[in-house]
Amino acid sequence: PAGTSLTCSFVVRPQVPAERLAWLPLLAGLGAVTAIRATAGVPAVLKWPNDLLVPADDAIEGWGPVRKVGGILAQAVPTPDGIAVVVGIGLNVSQTADELPVPSASSLALAGAQHVDREGVFVALVSALADIAERWRDADGDAVAAGLADDVAAVCRTIGTQVRVSLPGGSEIDGEATGLDEHGALLVVDAAGATHRVLAGDVHHVRDLG
Repeated sequence: PAGTSLTCSFVVRPQVPAERLAWLPLLAGLGAVTAIRATAGVPAVLKWPNDLLVPADDAIEGWGPVRKVGGILAQAVPTPDGIAVVVGIGLNVSQTADELPVPSASSLALAGAQHVDREGVFVALVSALADIAERWRDADGDAVAAGLADDVAAVCRTIGTQVRVSLPGGSEIDGEATGLDEHGALLVVDAAGATHRVLAGDVHHVRDLG
């Protein structure tokens, strides 16, 4: 419904090595998580690579005790001045349960947000993204050197979880998501002990470990 969501797009012209652009959805997710926590008081987390999750009172199959409250899309666009990346962020802010499309979705209001002011969330989002972009740019896109890789890992619920990854070619990987590599790829260790580097795929959280 009108007035219940926050959707915005940013054009980024990153002057960094091309292999480091894969960090952009994760960094945008970090900015969104930071803004949600600061303004709504909701302990949002990131699901690799581009979903925003919030706690829920009950568990549902395939999701556990969390729901999706938003997501990030990033698309590279060639321009005469080099590559530009359009980063889109969508966030459910004040929807009620019957206004959401699927049971796995939620909103900040349903997650117990202290405030559901879209303008306040947007201002905090812009501020967080500007800070992250400056740190990333100053490190020439090296998220590890900038300390951003650790920041992303700290809010990424996928890490430390048993996952099933559906790959673009139709195959699947089952294993434990153990971390991220220097380019933001998800590292998954299967039952045989082999480490798989996942650059793209649909990740399902099977269960938390520990």
